[in-house]
Amino acid sequence: MKRLNATSLKNATVRLVCEHPELERVYRAYGTPPLWGREPGFATLLQIILEQQVSLASAKACFDKLAAYLGEVSPETLLTLNDIELKKIGFSRQKTAYARHLSEAVIEQRIDLNTLATLPDTEVKGQLTKLKGVGEWTSDIYLLMALLRPDVMPKGDIALHAAYQKLAGLDARPASEEFIAIAEKWKPFRSVAARLLWHFYLSEKRPR
Repeated sequence: MKRLNATSLKNATVRLVCEHPELERVYRAYGTPPLWGREPGFATLLQIILEQQVSLASAKACFDKLAAYLGEVSPETLLTLNDIELKKIGFSRQKTAYARHLSEAVIEQRIDLNTLATLPDTEVKGQLTKLKGVGEWTSDIYLLMALLRPDVMPKGDIALHAAYQKLAGLDARPASEEFIAIAEKWKPFRSVAARLLWHFYLSEKRPR
């Protein structure tokens, strides 16, 4: 399966900005976006689950606290913690259930995270979304950041919608399905377009 790297990211960025004025504005202001690559596997998928519907900073703080507590974040070590310990670390009741389900699924070999890199995007999503608490957004982010697939647009990502609204001068933020339809024009590099939009969103939020 094709994977993005620093060189292909830069080349795809140049191609996109030549064809799409809204993305060219990001490139002119802030340059090529980061790759934001993550190590594939259990720990990364768990961290993405923690990122659901909360700020990245909050999720990272929770994950870092978990890592400091366990030393190694693995299915086996996570299951040594009881619900009270996970709550003190920062897990909600719902995400505690998701984390336990993921850990058990890996240990019982109901999913093999190591083989996902060999599968097409649709099959990866099919495998991941069988897990409790893993929907389209979570599976898309795993494909985009852990597996570095070049043509994924995360569904329902509010930061992407807000960035596009501002760049395109829209009166309202696009709805989830509407934005996915808009993103068709960025094929076959939707993952690169997503990185450009995140790059814009985060750079604009940063104090000047």
